[in-house]
Amino acid sequence: MLVTLDDIRRARHRIAGRILETSTVLSPTLSQRLGSPVHLKLEHRQATGSFKLRGASNAVASLSVEERKRGVVAASTGNHGRALAHAARLEGMRAVICMSTLVPANKVEEIGRLGAETRIVGSSQDDAQVEAERLAGEEGLVMVPPFDHPAVIAGQGTLGLEMMEAVPDAATVLVQLSGGGLASGIAAVVKGVSPGTKVVGVSMARGAAMKASLDAGRPVPVEELPTLADSLGGGIGLDNQLTFAMCRDLLDDVLVLSEDEIAAGIRYAYETEREVVEGAGAVGIAAMLAGKVRAAGPVVALVSGRNIDMALHRRIVCGDVGAAAQGSGAWAA
Repeated sequence: MLVTLDDIRRARHRIAGRILETSTVLSPTLSQRLGSPVHLKLEHRQATGSFKLRGASNAVASLSVEERKRGVVAASTGNHGRALAHAARLEGMRAVICMSTLVPANKVEEIGRLGAETRIVGSSQDDAQVEAERLAGEEGLVMVPPFDHPAVIAGQGTLGLEMMEAVPDAATVLVQLSGGGLASGIAAVVKGVSPGTKVVGVSMARGAAMKASLDAGRPVPVEELPTLADSLGGGIGLDNQLTFAMCRDLLDDVLVLSEDEIAAGIRYAYETEREVVEGAGAVGIAAMLAGKVRAAGPVVALVSGRNIDMALHRRIVCGDVGAAAQGSGAWAA
């Protein structure tokens, strides 16, 4: 059963007061570049620095009393773990977050600061997921997946409600595409209230699992590679239950970006929009800068997160994109 517009509306009521309703602002410079109004949904200003707090908060709020006593566990590329740690701490619950060695240290440290237990396992999201499943089985923790979960999708979909209320005549919505929880939730709203509006998923060229799966017509494994858009890494799960089908049926197009293009988006967000944005958060802006977006009307681009290592951010802003563009070199410096 897929997540519906009504599910997302109920989620909005459930998480009211637990998350911020972030601003949607007009970007004069991007509007001039595209020849159509461009609005930025500033979700990177969310309390934990990314949209993930919506899905995690809805999932935690949906737990029974008995499940809350058991605690929660998840595999994460960083932002979901941070959000789940935050949501669990508000409820006085135990949280264990499993991550791979590809997750930047700043994200791991912040999850620990929020009171969650952190486990670093293997070199991929799949390795972290195996550990999360082990803990769920052996210790009775409740699994809260980062994307393929109805409560998580519904929570992320509340962004779509806010975006369409702010720009009801939107012709195109640009949304980050990774495991698909965010993209499918937003697309369910957009297609539910404005079927003619295009929903375009944006990802990175290095290891875009959902794009590869959509091209293949089924969930497929993809090698997880270091990238500036680290939050978009990881597979979609070969037994994917929800997000593959929703993205297949609801997305109008998928764009992928090079590391240089992502770096340009980060730099532009800082220099022109005066916003500190991580690689994944900047992909909508980056796609427009790269000339990959054609708009016949207003565009809404989600700025999804800000949790970037600041030393890396300084190198990108200062123009040192040579190492960053090679993915793994970005983290070695």
